[in-house]
Amino acid sequence: MDRDKLLKEIMILDFAAVDLGLYLNTHPNDERAINLYNRVVNKADGCRTKFEKFFGPLCSFRSPSRECWTWIDNPWPWSEKFNKNL
Repeated sequence: MDRDKLLKEIMILDFAAVDLGLYLNTHPNDERAINLYNRVVNKADGCRTKFEKFFGPLCSFRSPSRECWTWIDNPWPWSEKFNKNL
C-alpha cells in the first residue's frame, strides 16, 4: 500500500468534489454533474476509509476511539513526521 499515492488520490478527488460542488451551485439541475459529483464523493470516501484503515485518521472528527483518544498517537497529515519530504 503506497501511502503517498493514496493520499494524492484523496486530494485529487476532494478537489474535484469541491469544483463540481461550485459548478452545481450555479447549475443545480445538471443531472450529469450530479451523478459525477456523487461518484467522485463515493470514491473519495472509499479511498479515505482505505487510507485510515492502514495509516490512521486524516482528521480528528473521523477518528473513532474506543478506550482512549487515539488521534494523538499518529503523526498528523500536516506534521513533518508524516511528510517525509518536508
